This record gives sequence, structure tokens and C-alpha cells, in this order.
Amino acid sequence: MTTTPELRLPEPRTPDPKAAPALRWGVLGTGWIAERFVAALHAGTRQRVVAVGSRSQESADRFAAEVGAERAHPSYAALVEDAEVDVVYIATPHTSHFEYARLAIEAGKHVLIEKPMTINAAQARELRELVRARGVFAMEALWSLFLPRFDIVRQVLESGALGRIRAVIADNGEWFPEDHRIMRTDLAGGPMLDLGTYPYMLVNWVLGAHEQAHAFGQRAPSGVNGQTAAITRHAGDAQAVVHTTILGASPTAATIVGEEATIELPGPFYMPGDVVLRAADGAELDRWTEPSVKHEALHFQAAEVARRIAEGSTESPYRTLDDTISTLETMDEVRRLSGETFDGA
Repeated sequence: MTTTPELRLPEPRTPDPKAAPALRWGVLGTGWIAERFVAALHAGTRQRVVAVGSRSQESADRFAAEVGAERAHPSYAALVEDAEVDVVYIATPHTSHFEYARLAIEAGKHVLIEKPMTINAAQARELRELVRARGVFAMEALWSLFLPRFDIVRQVLESGALGRIRAVIADNGEWFPEDHRIMRTDLAGGPMLDLGTYPYMLVNWVLGAHEQAHAFGQRAPSGVNGQTAAITRHAGDAQAVVHTTILGASPTAATIVGEEATIELPGPFYMPGDVVLRAADGAELDRWTEPSVKHEALHFQAAEVARRIAEGSTESPYRTLDDTISTLETMDEVRRLSGETFDGA
């Protein structure tokens, strides 16, 4: 095949996060991801963190002092009842996302729920019905989709420049010590929910819901699933290959293969980083580069939430509740086929 040098990558259209309307945020949970989310909010937006909630006053006071929040609540129930909070960020471990998201939604709060939104599709469907009944905004915090990097990919996909999409290949792997929470079945451990959300999101975003799946799993010594390899078939006979592991580090890269051209996302593909456009014969046509600032870019999703709430929307078109459910349905099926189980699901 010959190369097509006229193909080029577009510039991102990502709105300035500091231009998003300033909302009053409550943070439910005080762990690692909550710290990074608040730091990104302060550095990159005009959003205000006005309250935090924890399971003890001591923990809430400590976190509030660290992040400059005005109020510290000794329970999650007290946080969601705070009349000065517009939107709640659910930042607890994923086994409790469903419980605390429901608590906030029933209190009439808008919610941004850390990924995965829930541990299975059934829970997500229940939250979707509750959100629609209450008329509040809700979104899964899949921050990748709001990054400039992903807007470039979005534009390329919308333009049809890749031609017919034939395949998506993605992996996500990290090594974890035996005492890490990801090794515990009672905390829904294993690679699927912590790591797999990203590649399965990418696959369903590009190819739509799966039509058929095959998967194989391997146990870790602790009893949780250690790694999973899956192949899924999608509309038009497109295929996806996804590998997730907690037994060792992997490239964490992704490739979208089209008949006319291919996009490569060097790892970690779900964070800020390069986009590479290649011709069908593999020749590099264009490359877009940005600093790999990692979690400092969590603020893009918060700005999206603020814009949608200000306009009266209850979902973001870039990550709808139906999108979340579709991804979880694929993950549920892969877990079933690979024999991956954990407490509660």
C-alpha cells in the first residue's frame, strides 16, 4: 500500500477548564484519588471544594485542612445533606460507589462517581433509573475522555479518516504487592475494575457494545484474578483484544486499526500523552505531543461536569450513563467467561 501524507491530526477543541462555571464541590472520601482530584481542581479550574466527608471527624478535619475546605463532616450522610454543596465527588473504594452515589442522589445532589461507577452493570442500571427519577446530573469519572488527547481521537473517528475500523487493541497492567487492596476478594480486587475500566471503555467507545466474547483468566496467589485476556467481536466483524494484569507492568498502550490509517496511543494511553497517526502501511503521518502530566489533568472532567450542570443537563454526551452500562456489561461478561469472581458480584 502507499502512504497518504495528506492525512493530519486536528488540534484539540477542549474548552478552557478555567472558563467553566464555578460550582461548590463536596468530596466524599479522603484517600489517594481524592487528594489528586482536589489538587487538580485547585490548579486548573475555578471550582471550589467547600466540604469534605469521611467516616470520622478526625479524618474529615485532617483532609479539610489539607485541601482548604471550609467544612469537615464526620459522616457521608452529613456531607450529602450540606445545603452549600452543589455536586458531590464520590472517591471511596469502588465496592462502595453504588451505596454512596445512591445516598447523594437521593439527597438531590449532582454526582461525579469515580470509575468504575459500580462493580457491575446491574448496579449502574439502578443508579441510572434513580438519576432520571431525581433529575440530577450523574457521570462516571472516566477522565480520559475529557483530555485534549482524546478529543483529537474523537475528531479523527468522527471524520472517518481511518476508514472502516477493523480492530482495537489495548492493555493495562501494573505490578502490585501482596498486601495491596487490589489483592483482596472482599474489596472486588483483581485487574478488571481498577485497570480494565480504561481499555474496555476505549473498546466500547470506538466499536460499540460487544456481540460475542471469549476470555481467559489466571489466578493470583491471593485468590483474586491476576490477569485476563479477552477477545470481543463487534458490529461489522470488528474485533478487540484486551489484556489486563496485576502481576506485572505492561506497555499500557492502545491502537485503533482502520483500513485507511491507524491511531496509536503510547502508554499510558488513558493519561495525557502523544497521539500517533500512521498510514495503512505503517508509515508515520503525524504526531501530536503534549506533556505527560498524569493525574494533574483530572480537572478536565470536573470542568465538563460544571458546564453540563450549569446548562441544566443530567448527563454528559461524552460519557453517558448508557455508555457506562455498556462498558460494565462487557466487563461482566469477560469476568464470567474468565472465572473472575469477588465478594458481592
